This record gives sequence, C-alpha cells and structure tokens, in this order.
Amino acid sequence: MPLQYLVEYFNDRLGSEHRSSVRPFILEDGKVSGIFGPVRVDSVLKPIRTTLTPSVIVGHAAHMNVETNKVPHLYVNELKPLVSDINSEGEAESIINFDRLSRTVHMLNYLTIVHLEGVLFLDVDPRHILGVKQDHGAYFEEVIRQCGLETKNVAIVLTLNSQYAPYYQDLAAGLENYRRRGYQIALKFDYIVRNVQTFSLIEQIGPQYVIQSARNLLGRLHGDELFEQLSQCNAKIASLGAKSILEHIEDKKFAALARNSGFDLVDGDYYNQSSFDHSEDSNASQYAVGGRH
Repeated sequence: MPLQYLVEYFNDRLGSEHRSSVRPFILEDGKVSGIFGPVRVDSVLKPIRTTLTPSVIVGHAAHMNVETNKVPHLYVNELKPLVSDINSEGEAESIINFDRLSRTVHMLNYLTIVHLEGVLFLDVDPRHILGVKQDHGAYFEEVIRQCGLETKNVAIVLTLNSQYAPYYQDLAAGLENYRRRGYQIALKFDYIVRNVQTFSLIEQIGPQYVIQSARNLLGRLHGDELFEQLSQCNAKIASLGAKSILEHIEDKKFAALARNSGFDLVDGDYYNQSSFDHSEDSNASQYAVGGRH
C-alpha cells in the first residue's frame, strides 16, 4: 500500500477521533513525521544485530527525534477546538495521544526499509500503560494491520526503574494484555540486572527480550567483576527463556564485552562504522528472527 495513502488514512482517522482539522502526519522526502503541538516527531531506526554475527539483523529499534515545530497561523475557528480538547482531556490523555502518534510515525517509517520479516522494537511510556485501563494494544493493532504487518512483528519495550516500583503489578497486567494480542514483550533496565527482585519480575512478566545499555555500565563495575556480573545475568535471562540485548555499543571494547559475556543481540553506532569488518559473515541471511513466542 502506498505510503502517502497510509499517511492520509491516519490523518483522516485522527481528525475524526478528535473532531479536528489538524493533520498531524507529514510525508516529506520519503520519511514520515508527526506534529504534536509545538513539536515535530521523527524516527531513527537502528538495526538490532546478532552478537556473534553482526551482519545478521533481527529487526530495528525505533528511537524518537523531537524538534521544535514552527506553529502555523490558525484562525479562531481552528484554534478553539484544539484548546478545548487539550483542557478537557488532561495530562494522561495527552501522554496516551503522544505515545500513539509517535509509534504510528515509527511504524510508517519502518515500512520504508522494506524488510518486514524482522521485529520492530517500540518504546511505550509506562504512563501510557497505566493510563489505559483495558484492551492495551487494541488501538495500535489497527495501525499495524493497516500497515500490512502483524502484532508478532512488534516488540513492546517497557523501561523499568525504581520510580515505577509501586506500579509493577499494574504494568505487568497491561503487558499481559499486549501479549494476548500477539505482541512480543521487551523489558529495558537502566541498571545492571543482578538482584533477586529484578529476576523475579522478569520471570513474572516473561518477556521475549531483556535490554540493558552499555552507557549504564560505564563506571559501575570494572574488569573481571563486570564480566562476571553480566555473564551470570545473561545465563539467568536465558534460563528464563528470554534473549539479552546490549544497546548503545560505541566501541570495540563493549562489542567484545557483549560477545564474551553472552549477550544474544546488540545495537550501536560501532557496527555502523565503515571500518567495521562484516566480511566474516557477508553471506549470512539478512534476517534471523529470534525471541520466545
């Protein structure tokens, strides 16, 4: 289906839902952006690779690039429904709407890279999950179907930290609703996964992927201690039926750490450098979709 048609379809749909003439999705130079108030949302899609054979790509992680948008002149009859809508919907509704808009932008841009056998990793704001009381994923399932994909091609990524600890049970229930609709689940942690409580939560939720960032490892542990912690962590994650991902790998040191400590998948600018040697696996197939289904 032509991308322009999809952009117009979602503009019409949002306009109807919010009774507004604003058309938030824009197609320029083959890329889709979304307008949300004073900001413009664009996509950066980063390959997720197998650790031992980095030229094998299992999917892409969608990252958001937000810039200030020039607000066009609006006539009074156009401005009034927008202001009243904002005042009546409240903060929670705004978070949900922004989350849906940004994920739709990512999905539309994902279509432009053609390779639809892989998994698209999409971050979901925890406040979105807490704000939606039932049928999590139903709205976005329609978006996915309109784009010609299936929910099994999408991994819902939830970042967990201590701030949301009192709400873990509610978040787990929301993720279970996504799972029932066929989505894959990924949990992202901003700290080294090593305590019993965290592993208990992973076991309870049962994600297909557990994500950690190389940036969060800097300065935490050093040398053999870091290696041992990560090796034990990845062995435990594997025993729970999930795949481990180390993201934001910027240099050879962390690429070696990911490989030697047992991470299944990686991403980062290090693998995109022209000097990086893919010759050892240049004949590998482009997609090797993993994860527990």
